[in-house]
Formats: sequence, structure tokens, C-alpha cells
Amino acid sequence: MILEGESLPKFELNDANNNIVKSNDLKGKRCVIYFYPKDFTPGCTIEADEFSKDYKKFQKAGIEIIGISKDDVESHKKFCDKMKIPYKLLADTDTKVSKLFGVWGKKKFMGREYLGVKRSTFLINEKGKIVKVFEKVKAKGHSKEVLEFYTSIESVSYTHLTLPTNREV
Repeated sequence: MILEGESLPKFELNDANNNIVKSNDLKGKRCVIYFYPKDFTPGCTIEADEFSKDYKKFQKAGIEIIGISKDDVESHKKFCDKMKIPYKLLADTDTKVSKLFGVWGKKKFMGREYLGVKRSTFLINEKGKIVKVFEKVKAKGHSKEVLEFYTSIESVSYTHLTLPTNREV
């Protein structure tokens, strides 16, 4: 999995309207990129709904939201229409981007092992650096958790910090 401090990997995927979205399009923007397993499943529906409800708060803070799953463009279009999702969902049908971020791997459900997306979220700053990674995300309440993180880093004041000098005391 990519780590905090690393650069956003280069990628290119189609959104629900079949428009190409490139990682370079995110330069100069703060962004939430969340990976989720599948459109229309219970946890993914909760997560998408909560990000949709908080979307105006993210917009006001200048933060773009992008969801990525293995579903195709057609599935994303239906999911966006039904759930009234106002942000971009990207189709990673060949899982290349999921693998780049390190979120594709073995999962276990009811004793059965299979390959799938591990629900994870990456926060990217204006310089294209990963500033926070949320692993093993719980869908319920996650949108608020992400918003609170961004709010907390904005409220940190660096004016009280002094830089060390080379002179001895």
C-alpha cells in the first residue's frame, strides 16, 4: 500500500460518464480518493451516501471526492443516478489502479478467500502527496472522519513554531 508522504501514482480511468480522468487533473487540488468493493452493496451504498450528503462541505473546503471500484462505467452510471452521487466514480475494471495503490489483494468472507478491493481512503494535498491513509475503513461515519481530519490539519497553526539555529546557547 502506498504510504503517507509518497506521491500520487499516475493513472488514467473513465468516470461514470465515460470521460477520462487523469491523476494529473488533480494537481493543485486537495482530494479524497476512496476505494470500495462494489456498487450497490450495503457498505458501499452507505459510504457513497454519506460522502454525497457531506459533498457540499467538502466542496466548501475545496476538496474533491473520487470513488474507485472494479465496476464498469455502466454500473457506475446506474449507481450515480440511483444514489444521486454528485462526485466522480472511476472504473478500474482491470484493477491496475487498485494494485498501484496497494488495495487489491486477498480477502476473507465467511471462511472463503478471494481477491478483491480492500476498502481504503487516501487524502492528497495540493502538491500531489498522500497526507493520510485510512486502511480497513468502516463505511458508516467515514465521510465525517475524513472531513474532521482535513479540518484538524487546517486548524494547526505553525506560527508558534521556531526553527532551530546553528548557534550554540
